[in-house]
Order: sequence, then structure tokens, then C-alpha cells
Amino acid sequence: MFRSLTAALCLAALPVLAAPVSFDGSWKTQKFSLFSSNSYGFNGSSVSVASNGSVSLAYRPLAESYWDAASAKWSWSVQEGVPATDLRKKGGDDRNLALYFVFLPASEAQALKGASVRKLLTNDAARVLVYVWGGAHDRGTVLNSPYLGNRGKTIVLRGSGTGSANESVNLARDYAKAFGGGAPALVGLALSGDSDDTDSRIRASISGLNIN
Repeated sequence: MFRSLTAALCLAALPVLAAPVSFDGSWKTQKFSLFSSNSYGFNGSSVSVASNGSVSLAYRPLAESYWDAASAKWSWSVQEGVPATDLRKKGGDDRNLALYFVFLPASEAQALKGASVRKLLTNDAARVLVYVWGGAHDRGTVLNSPYLGNRGKTIVLRGSGTGSANESVNLARDYAKAFGGGAPALVGLALSGDSDDTDSRIRASISGLNIN
């Protein structure tokens, strides 16, 4: 009995292991224009993003095993990027990379399983944290999304420029600061590059995405 109790306590004290998110065929592209779209190269552990005066978004839903996630980490790299922009300006908010974390209340999450990203992002109950590399803003700046309004917050991790970086974010803390209360279910992820307003080029990648 004592040994069983001790073993259980030891297991409970172990940290929750990060769950990798594969860049595979479960990601689907959502175009915003019939005439232009980014190119995404999904190869399992990473994704490349090429944008030539274009914009689009790639999205994947998350299984219920991810819904309680409270943190995330990843690496990203930008070889070519867009100039500094005002991320608050609709139609003028180009950025090198953006990683979206989409949340829904549990009841809505169950009802909208398998829904398109467009339907999720227009749902009144949805809340979205958008971590960005780009813009003319300081690291840590939190902005209202010009497209999602109060349902979305842009969090600047890197200003415009090139290079490579590792990121680690506390989703639960950032959600509480952005929207108040505890984070509901993390139901999906999206990523994008945006170069259409400045008619510029992006060559970038994201790898090693883990959430827990």
C-alpha cells in the first residue's frame, strides 16, 4: 500500500510532457483571394512559408487531448521578410509570420468539431491569441486584432527583420491577460505569412512546435 501510494505521488509530481504538433496533411490552406496565395511546405517536423505579395492561412484542428494545453514552444526563422508595419491597421498589417491559437468554450468545441477555420474565426464565442514576428512594435506589445476585434489579440514576439529564434509562451497567462478568466479549450492552430499590402516577399519557416 505504502509503495503504491509513493509511486502514485511520484508520478503526480512528474512534469507534463510537451506534445509535438506535426506539420502534416492535417493542415489545410484557407485563401483570402482567388488570385494569390502563399506556398506552404509541410514536412512533418517543420513548415516552410513562401509569400510573394500574397496572404493566406493554414489551419489544423486539434484533438481533445490538446484542449487543456496551457503553454507552447517552437522555433522559427525568417530569411526574407516584410518591412515594419502597423499591426493595428486593417489592410496595412503585413507580418513575416503569425501563429494562431484558437480557443472555444467546451460546449462550443464539441458542437463545432470539424468546422472550417472561417466558421471558427467568425464564431462569437471564439477567442484567438496571435503570436507575431513582424510589425513596428516592441516585444510583448499586445494589440487588438484589426480583423477579429475584441475576440482576438495580437502579441508581438519579434519585430520586423530576419534571423532565427526559439519561443516559449504561457497560453494560460496570456489568455487571462487578454480576455480574463481561464482559457477554454484549445481547439485549433493556424499559421500565416502576410506580404500583400507591401507587395514584398517572405521566406520563412516554423519547426519544433510543442504544446502542453
